[in-house]
Amino acid sequence: MIGEGLDENGYIAREGSPERVAAEFAPVVDAARERIAAAFGPARLHSAYLYGSIPRGTAIPGVSDLDLLLALRHKPTPADRAGADALEAALDSAFPQVNGVGVLLFGTDTLLSELERHDLGWFVACLCTPLLGEDLAEQLPRYRPTSLLARETNGDLALALPRWRERLAATAPDGGLTALSRAVSRRLVRTGFTLVMPRWNGWTSDLTASAEAFAAHYPDRAEQMRLAAAVARTPTTDRAVLAVLIDDLAPWLAAEYTAAHGEKAPRP
Repeated sequence: MIGEGLDENGYIAREGSPERVAAEFAPVVDAARERIAAAFGPARLHSAYLYGSIPRGTAIPGVSDLDLLLALRHKPTPADRAGADALEAALDSAFPQVNGVGVLLFGTDTLLSELERHDLGWFVACLCTPLLGEDLAEQLPRYRPTSLLARETNGDLALALPRWRERLAATAPDGGLTALSRAVSRRLVRTGFTLVMPRWNGWTSDLTASAEAFAAHYPDRAEQMRLAAAVARTPTTDRAVLAVLIDDLAPWLAAEYTAAHGEKAPRP
């Protein structure tokens, strides 16, 4: 039996497509394509991609953000980052149907490297929808929901814990707790899902489905993961909730993940 999110051969199917972009977001995507081409040009830009809820067809107008990845022909420079920041601001201000714009920048050498084969490479091949240029997925392998993929995508959760604790301690109630809760909860749900992904034998980006897949294997931690999924959808400024996620669920999850899949290969 083929698992959810897999093709007929058992590989993770690419989850987004241009056809799934809702009509409300089509002008945003068209503008992104035009402005990316104008800002970077063929000498700098190899290809551009959409990812997230918009190409999956699950975006909510006024709530969802626009997520973009640009593959450059060279290692990104400060000038490239400045251009991406300007692009983010311009698109965000021009289109009220998106609540924020994020642009990731990587060189093609990084995206196609052996080190990133089961992390950024997988991300491009399975979670990104081509927008401009030659699709890098054609140079990448097919992927199954294996322990190797789990290790290389989320096997570094422990490295995030000190940063999260520092941000929680240093952030005022109205000074970024919402953003912190969103980032923490999404990371925990995705890590919880990939922990059980090889046993679940499938792929999903849906937060509720991810939490429930985890809960089926770890009932003692099910309510905490459901809490994380709820916060990922509706971020909070409640420090008590964040303490549960950062000081209780996260350390346990990091240890369990390492025991099950090992640690992610170190990056430079």
